Amino acid sequence: MIGASLSRWTMSYFAAAIVALITALGLMTAGYGYPHAPVDAPPTLIIVHLVAIGWLSLLMCGALFQFVPVLIARPLANEQLPLPALICLLLGLFSLLCGFLWLDGGIDTTLPFFPMAATLLGLGFALVVWGLAHTLLTGRPLPLSARFVAVALAGVALTATLGIIFALVRGGIVAEPHLVDLTVAGVPIHAIAGLGGWLTFAAMGVSYRLLAMFMLAPELDRRGSRLALHLGSCALALAIIGGAVAICLEWSRNLMLLAAGLPGLAALAFYGRDMLHLYRARKRRIIELNARMATFAFASLGLAVMLVIALLALGRLQEQVAAVVFLVAFGWLSGLGLGKLYKIVAFLTWLECYGPVLGKKPTPRVQDLVIEKRAQKWFYLYFIAVWLGTAALLWGRPLVFQTMTLAMLVATLGIVVQLVRIRRLADVKVDDRFPADTRRPALLHAAVQGI
Repeated sequence: MIGASLSRWTMSYFAAAIVALITALGLMTAGYGYPHAPVDAPPTLIIVHLVAIGWLSLLMCGALFQFVPVLIARPLANEQLPLPALICLLLGLFSLLCGFLWLDGGIDTTLPFFPMAATLLGLGFALVVWGLAHTLLTGRPLPLSARFVAVALAGVALTATLGIIFALVRGGIVAEPHLVDLTVAGVPIHAIAGLGGWLTFAAMGVSYRLLAMFMLAPELDRRGSRLALHLGSCALALAIIGGAVAICLEWSRNLMLLAAGLPGLAALAFYGRDMLHLYRARKRRIIELNARMATFAFASLGLAVMLVIALLALGRLQEQVAAVVFLVAFGWLSGLGLGKLYKIVAFLTWLECYGPVLGKKPTPRVQDLVIEKRAQKWFYLYFIAVWLGTAALLWGRPLVFQTMTLAMLVATLGIVVQLVRIRRLADVKVDDRFPADTRRPALLHAAVQGI
């Protein structure tokens, strides 16, 4: 990445995402939402969207604005878009949460929260998709990792479209019968589009590139990798587009979702084989903390797949779907996100501070910005709490679940402290911290645009 540009607002995306995660964990620890309220109750929906939009989507958008140019070796096509996109997404999320509070009777007002949320979130995600898609178009033919991201952008567009429909129906703006039916029966499709089509596909694409880059492993573009892309895309098309059509035409939605499951499982199997190959083929013999924690995230994804299969066999998937979603959102996506965030913040901070003087003056290494032994206990606590929290949901132990979300909150705060220390260069030796012509990076944005 030497010679690449730093995305000025990526750290702002990360900071906003972390605030949303901490807020969601705090609410769950306090007993707000599921399992103390139904899955479709407004308090649960508040937590779901805090996590899905506020935490995971903002985290992914910030990462993609930085790393899509790296994937295709081209600059970001519209460098002015990330900030207005972030503002729209934050205002849209706030409006959406207020809409759910209004449904729950917590707000007594006539403000059109859901139409406001639909407009702002739609605009925010449109800016994200346009900026990233425009950048990808300049890099054709796309490498494998970028093709995964391209599918992810289609996934977020479909997710946002469904969300806008739901918001307009809930807000009383739209009453078209097919759209009402889609709002009533389309929540699983919306979740698959968001967690699968958008977040998982983006995570897969970024992991192909970042794991290879950080572990000094060869980049993959082999037959199995392409099968993961094509089978996964097929599964998403069946589940999202096919599922929506089935609802509107009064066909069997569940049959369409089951049909999508087979290519989806095959895609994940090929992806898992590729990740295992990257670890085995790496040249960096000592695995850094971020790569070790990625294995825990991959394990969570594997556990989620096995859990879905087991619950389907027992006929209890609908009853226990919340546990599956929790494991996917917090074990797989959040676990991978936190692990990679630990490395990305260190790497971007190192580039911003020391990149301009590389080759001219002695500088610290990236690993000199972190103390992994101090951070690893928080990651271990986080993953153990996620797995035990999933078990608590499966066995119907809400108090145990609250205890585990408290442990996740403590672990997250511990990780955040380490991220702030990295950004402030607190663990770099004082004598090496600021060579001539360098300065401390700002906490929430990058002051340097090019290295």
